[in-house]
Amino acid sequence: MKSVKQEAKHDPLKVGFILARSFTLSAFALFVDTLRLASDEADKSGRVLADWHVLGSTRHLITSSCGVQVAPTSDFIDPKEFHYIVVVGGLLNADITIDHQTSDYLRKAAAQKIPLIGVCTGTFILARLGLMKAHQTCVSWLHYQAYREQFPENPVRSDRLFNLDRSRGSCAGGSSAADMAAFLVRRHISRDAERNALEVLQIERARSGLDIQPRKPLAIECQDPRLKAVLITMESHIEDVVPTEDLAASVGLSRRQLERLFTEEMKTSPGAVYTRIRMERAKQLVLQTEAPLIEIALEVGFDSASHFARLFRRLFGQSPTELRRAHA
Repeated sequence: MKSVKQEAKHDPLKVGFILARSFTLSAFALFVDTLRLASDEADKSGRVLADWHVLGSTRHLITSSCGVQVAPTSDFIDPKEFHYIVVVGGLLNADITIDHQTSDYLRKAAAQKIPLIGVCTGTFILARLGLMKAHQTCVSWLHYQAYREQFPENPVRSDRLFNLDRSRGSCAGGSSAADMAAFLVRRHISRDAERNALEVLQIERARSGLDIQPRKPLAIECQDPRLKAVLITMESHIEDVVPTEDLAASVGLSRRQLERLFTEEMKTSPGAVYTRIRMERAKQLVLQTEAPLIEIALEVGFDSASHFARLFRRLFGQSPTELRRAHA
């Protein structure tokens, strides 16, 4: 294993962590362990090339969503001590995720131009503070609709693993936390440090911010990453249907090129796949809610309940009413 000490580009990379109540332990652990393993040779855990603190307004233990508790290691020191401040979120249904002192500290850091990174639902915390308005945000497909509903004016996407937009970063969470941390290691330390960390973590390669989230709407199998991104976009835009031209442009293709890709890999058209995704969502709403059919039709992008019902019968062999009655 090549020495990383000789290739450090700058002063040690310094990261401050803020953990929300009910934070996701895996996302925090993967992020900080990537820094730890990149910071020294082999697996000695020395803080040579990187350093970090868990910041808190008190030294009380912070409970993660799985019940494991983590203790802050520092008070709120000057944000300028850090290259980045990383906010790790967790359960969205938690009543209060951070206290007023923590909110004030994040606003102070933003005012001082310190880059802020939201990991998992940490982006929601930053958005509530008004700190993501002018920045593209990357969230998990699982949280995409909730983010759009809560922050309709904020740009957001759910097809990529992570994103760094000027002084704001965002990450879908899960294993992509290691990818984002590795990206920072490569930027501030070296490629060797990045490789050392990922090898010890048994991660085969560093995925970039352009890699697609591992999500398969309707369990549709496809190999082309552009198709995977389009499928996630379709699933994320059920009510406000995205035109095929815009779907194609989002992955750098023309409409004809996208249609050709769908035909080659899926033996059907983008429109047919999009309709199927919308109707599967409608079927779920029919079975799991008592919403009127017109509301369901509108929610999946149809203006006419009769048109919706006809298409539903053609796809599933019975009308929405019949399906709901049979499963009552």
